[in-house]
Amino acid sequence: MEQLARVEWRAADAAVPPAATLIEEMILELVGWYGRIDGAGAPSATPGDFAPPGGIFLVGWADGEAVAGGGVKRWDADTGEIKRMYVVAKWRGQGLAGGLLAALEDAARGLGYRRVRLDTGRFQPVAQSLYERRGYLPIPDYNANPHASFWGEKQLL
Repeated sequence: MEQLARVEWRAADAAVPPAATLIEEMILELVGWYGRIDGAGAPSATPGDFAPPGGIFLVGWADGEAVAGGGVKRWDADTGEIKRMYVVAKWRGQGLAGGLLAALEDAARGLGYRRVRLDTGRFQPVAQSLYERRGYLPIPDYNANPHASFWGEKQLL
C-alpha cells in the first residue's frame, strides 16, 4: 500500500517527547500480548541505542502531529537493527508503516549499514507480512528476543 498521508520524517531524541511518548504507547499496546517488551531478558532498545553515531530515531509528522516513530540501532559494523516501529492508531491504514520502514532503511544506509535486521512477535502477523513484502528474508533468531517469532534481514544495496 502506498503511503496516503503526507508525512515528514525527522530525527528525534528518543529520550524525550514526542519520541519517548510514541515508544511508550507502542510498548503499552503490546503489554496484553507479551507483557512489557522492555523488561529483563528483552533485547536493548534504549534511547541511547537510537543516538548517534550508530543509531537514529525518526518521528513522522503530519498535520502538526507526531503520527509514527521508529529507530535504528547498531547491531555490528555492517548491520543496523530496526526497533520500536509504531503508528498512532488513528493514522493506521494509510500506509504509514511502510513509509516508516522505508525511511528507517534510508536512515540505516545513511549510518553506513549494508543490511538491516528486525523481529516481530506471533501476535503481529500484519507486521510480519509487511516485512516479508518489503524483502525481509527469514533468518535464525539473532537476538534472543523472548517475544519474537519472526526474525528478518534485508540487504540495503
